[in-house]
Amino acid sequence: MATKEELACVYAALILHDDKIAITKDAIQAILTAANVKVPAYLPVLFAKMLANKNIEDLLFSGGAVAAPAPVAAAASSEPSHKDDKKKGDDKKKKEEEKKKVEEEEEQDLGGLFDF
Repeated sequence: MATKEELACVYAALILHDDKIAITKDAIQAILTAANVKVPAYLPVLFAKMLANKNIEDLLFSGGAVAAPAPVAAAASSEPSHKDDKKKGDDKKKKEEEKKKVEEEEEQDLGGLFDF
C-alpha cells in the first residue's frame, strides 16, 4: 500500500501530465510545495526517474501493470532445437500452474464480516 507521501507524488505527476508539463523532480516538488505537502526529498526524484520517457496514458489504462520491455530478437536459425521447444513447453506449464494457484487463492473463502 502506498504511503500518503507517495500518493501525493502520484497526484502531482498526474496534475503535471494533465497540464502537459514535463514530469521532473522540480515540477513535482513545486506542486507539493504549493499544496503544503512535505515529503522526503528522494521521492520526487524517484518518481521523476520512474516516469521519465514513459507514456503516462499507457500506464493509466494498463491498470497499474507495467508492460515488460519487448524481447530482443534471437539470432536467426533455420530450425529451433528440441531443447528450446522443451523449455518453452516447461515455461508455459509453469505459467499455467502459477495462474491456477493465483485463481485458487482468490477463490479461497476468508470468512465474512458477520460469520459466527
